[in-house]
Amino acid sequence: MLPIDRSLISGLAPFEGLTAEEQVAVLADAHPARHAKGSTIFAQDEEAHSFFLLLAGHIRVVRTTPEGEQVIARYINEGELFGIASAIGRTTYPANAVAAVDCVVLAWPTRLWGDFAQKYPPLTAATFATVGRRLQETQQRVVEMSTEQVEQRVALALLRLIKQAGRKTPDGIEIDFPITRQDIAEMTGTTLHTVSRLLSAWENDGLVVGGRQKVTVSDPHSLMLIAEHRRRS
Repeated sequence: MLPIDRSLISGLAPFEGLTAEEQVAVLADAHPARHAKGSTIFAQDEEAHSFFLLLAGHIRVVRTTPEGEQVIARYINEGELFGIASAIGRTTYPANAVAAVDCVVLAWPTRLWGDFAQKYPPLTAATFATVGRRLQETQQRVVEMSTEQVEQRVALALLRLIKQAGRKTPDGIEIDFPITRQDIAEMTGTTLHTVSRLLSAWENDGLVVGGRQKVTVSDPHSLMLIAEHRRRS
């Protein structure tokens, strides 16, 4: 297998604290892989055999409850590490990782994480910062589920998505990967009917533009006012 070009990771946050030689050494143990849209990269409760870096695409992290319901925990964007079960003291994956679009990832065997943590402190620090940020996001969403009305939760979810993966278009800021109304329902703990009703009303008011597996926020300010209880939807 040909060596992986260091330029693929040199500018990414988890690796920018490493020297060029260290980046080359890290890549020597990586294995690239392509995953088609809709495919599962790893499954919830499966043995954590590898950890990953997303080079291209978007990944949907989905948890299945004991009752069999699916909850979208978050989306992983390009340049992010994911599936590092060892960093949170697990030997199995806590959720399913599903390719939202065609994806390219780098994978390392989980057994290497301990060596990486010792040899490359900047990588370890960046990883724990990511884990801490995701934990804060999870706690924030738990609070939202407990305290916010559904229209606020949906508005917050859309604002979070355009911040993470927004692309400017003539109509506004488009979420730059396929997303359905069912996906939004699973992110916000509500029903498809409720999300459809809200998005239809917001489309009529000029706040969003819908499409087939696409959502564009055309008026982020008004959506923020809804999220902050300062505007009636």
